Amino acid sequence: MAYVAKKCGIQFQPPSIILIYEDKASTRVRQRIMPIRNFSKFSDCSRAAEELKNNPRHKAYLTRVSLQQLQKLYSLLRGHLRGQSLVQSLEKIQQEETVNPEEDLNKLDDKELARKKSIMDELFEKNRKKKNDPDFIYNVEVAFPQNERLESCGWDAESDNEF
Repeated sequence: MAYVAKKCGIQFQPPSIILIYEDKASTRVRQRIMPIRNFSKFSDCSRAAEELKNNPRHKAYLTRVSLQQLQKLYSLLRGHLRGQSLVQSLEKIQQEETVNPEEDLNKLDDKELARKKSIMDELFEKNRKKKNDPDFIYNVEVAFPQNERLESCGWDAESDNEF
């Protein structure tokens, strides 16, 4: 059977993920409520999202729902369990999903660095111009202004004397 996800959301009381989908066989729009069990304010959102997506009961329905969207829904639930408002939870998720250009990525641990890199890769793919795009231009040449004086680099001036 083929199911096409239309909307995916979260319900806080009782904790559950709600999926509105279209059944291609009968062309009817249906709702599926997937209860969230054994999830606390200390749980790992990415692990819980993977478990739900790979659950044999829900796997067929969640094929077109991205893992990142499920992680965001679990983060909203975790924020609710920690006593945060919906606005605070959304702001925290937005902050985690963006990369600050002033942030020093050399100071991050491996897991956090991998997450930041995946965010940057996703943003790159979203903004990338492909050959099939209507505004794609092959072999773009840019003329840089030559009226500014070129600065010489001081680091290579000393190395010329050594040879």
